[in-house]
Amino acid sequence: MKLFVSLLFLFITFNASAEKKYQKNYYDNGTIESEGWLIDNQKNGYWKFYYNNGVIKKEGRFLNNKPTKYWYFYTSNGNKKSEGHYLNGEKANWWLFYDDMEKINHKCQLQFNQKNGYCLMYKNEKLISAAKFKAGKKIKEWTNFKSFKKENNLSDLQ
Repeated sequence: MKLFVSLLFLFITFNASAEKKYQKNYYDNGTIESEGWLIDNQKNGYWKFYYNNGVIKKEGRFLNNKPTKYWYFYTSNGNKKSEGHYLNGEKANWWLFYDDMEKINHKCQLQFNQKNGYCLMYKNEKLISAAKFKAGKKIKEWTNFKSFKKENNLSDLQ
């Protein structure tokens, strides 16, 4: 029992030492620059970042100061710019990129912050071409769906 009480005290003391606080940072002009949760002075949880005109710039989650999970990025006038996944602080999986009208311009598979897999290009919401990348370098491009389908396994696009 004495060991249990000692371990319980140690656990409570350890948890109490992990300081969690909500932080807001401001530009010199007084508009908000960023806001989110800190645990032991590291970004953890949901954060938002803003342009100095007050418009949201990006938002997403952190884990131990590294971006994680799904993030959204915006232009300085508030339009969608891109969105996608982070894994261990690096861009990964599918990312969507938008044009000035907030329509998907292209979507790409990323790994380690670079194109690695397929990129699908769109114009007026219609697929116009596809390309395959390896470690950021284009290795093949298709301009019609028939040739793309013939040479690729469509389940790779999931």
